[in-house]
Amino acid sequence: MAVKTYDSNNILMIFGAIALEGGLGDGTFVSIEYNNDMFALKMGADGEGARSKSNDNSAKITFTLLQTSEANALLSAQHNIDKLSPSGDGIAPILIKDKEGTTLAAAATAWIVKSPNVEYGKEINEREWQLETDRLDILVGGN
Repeated sequence: MAVKTYDSNNILMIFGAIALEGGLGDGTFVSIEYNNDMFALKMGADGEGARSKSNDNSAKITFTLLQTSEANALLSAQHNIDKLSPSGDGIAPILIKDKEGTTLAAAATAWIVKSPNVEYGKEINEREWQLETDRLDILVGGN
């Protein structure tokens, strides 16, 4: 059995032309979650069950960056373009990949839902960027 090694520097995160690297939040710096369950169970009065499949592949992706990260300004500019554009110019593809493993999440269309809360204090704070996509494809693999 081979020993596996995880390195947070090997998580590739790209939104449009923005590579999210440098100044990642401490702890969880990316979170990916589907908005709904893929299957729902319905039980009949006689105990017979059936399931329905959802075709909803929408998902939320959250990036946590240090307030000092240069990516904050790039994400803010992307979001401002989207707010001001009548044609959705802030929509972009997104890719998250573990370069040392097989986990891969990708969507052709994603957008920033809202700007993060801004807080200042004695120490460096974090900024949480929430994105959504209407169709996320994900392979949850090893490492």
